[in-house]
Amino acid sequence: MLGTMSGMEIKENLRGKRIAVGLSGGVDSSVAALLLRQAGYDVFALFMQNWHDITGTLHGECEWEEDRKVAEMVARRIGIPFEFIDLSDTYRHQVVDYMFSEYAKGRTPNPDVMCNSRIKFDAFLKAARDLGADYVATGHYCRKDVTEGPDGEPVYRILAGADGNKDQSYFLCQLTQEQLAPALFPIGDIVKPEVRRLAREAGLPSAEKKDSQGICFVGKVDLPVFLQQKLAAREGNVVEIFRDFYSRIREEYPGYASGIASAPDSEDITALRPDEVRMLAKAYHYRECDGKKIGTHIGAQYYTIGQRKGLNIGGHREPIFILDTSVATNTIYVGEGHGHPGLMRKALRILPEEVHWIRTDLSMAPGEVRRYLVRIRYRQPLQKAALYCLEDGMYIVFEEHQRGITPGQFAVWYAPEDLEMLGSGVISE
Repeated sequence: MLGTMSGMEIKENLRGKRIAVGLSGGVDSSVAALLLRQAGYDVFALFMQNWHDITGTLHGECEWEEDRKVAEMVARRIGIPFEFIDLSDTYRHQVVDYMFSEYAKGRTPNPDVMCNSRIKFDAFLKAARDLGADYVATGHYCRKDVTEGPDGEPVYRILAGADGNKDQSYFLCQLTQEQLAPALFPIGDIVKPEVRRLAREAGLPSAEKKDSQGICFVGKVDLPVFLQQKLAAREGNVVEIFRDFYSRIREEYPGYASGIASAPDSEDITALRPDEVRMLAKAYHYRECDGKKIGTHIGAQYYTIGQRKGLNIGGHREPIFILDTSVATNTIYVGEGHGHPGLMRKALRILPEEVHWIRTDLSMAPGEVRRYLVRIRYRQPLQKAALYCLEDGMYIVFEEHQRGITPGQFAVWYAPEDLEMLGSGVISE
């Protein structure tokens, strides 16, 4: 069974070390615990409760209670001690308050990324160490490796999971070297069907449990209802932007699609001047006079770029999608059709203070340009792109136009050779 674990975990000397498994009640963390236990390591389960409130949740009950029951049954089946910790106050301050703050600014946050960097590999890690753990293992589909840094010290690497359909490295894009050092990912080299098979063979109660969805530790929610706990509803206008609008702004905003971009797809994206890069990344912020009012909404802060559902506006041959939102004017702007040019952009910007390098030894210097593979949302296929490190931020220029570049989300870059995740940043515009 040791051979099913990733190479890094075999290389690390875990004998005599204590490992806390973040047991959530799901099949992935259950099999992570199973593999470590079968390999003969000193393992205990640690279940964390992070949320009490059911406001806005679609299941209408505290899901964590059922998850805890399943986690306890899994621990008994495997034969490992079970511990419980309540981190709900920390979770509210570090993740939920961050969500409210970002939505209030008209940005779309990613609570799962924050949950990993601020809870699972911070508050949870500290709690596990207080219980005597040397390492923390989770059920993430990603791999960890180690190399030697220029100073001879170990440098930890995160690589995409072996299962391309389940790779979860994106959600770990804000981790640091200090957080990676004690981290273990036992199922990183396994595909999901194999995880299910191992769980069934071991008779684990979580074997057929469906994967969790929605906000990390909160679950599926009616987002406007959930956000109304702090962000009041306020009626505003829905304005439609028509496709011919972009022919009028192509000189000032060349990064948009529909044949108007000054840097065509598949051209050498590493040979652009800084002023060209900045122009391509420049986002257009609509005004109501740019289009036609077609309806009303309940609050611009509840909507996100690329969103289709929740508008309840008819009279169109094709679905309408949100192109932009303005919290200042409480207006949302929409366009008809999946390929609307307002959804398609060539580049994005990340502010200097929002750039995060997992591999700090590989960080870029101002003026440097590199080719990487980039994704701007979970499960998006990796995209060929060039990173430009300029004085006023990191700019990412894609070979092909990208749909739905959304401020507040994370852009994450990988090395093309081995899919090592090197760094990330919050999309500014």
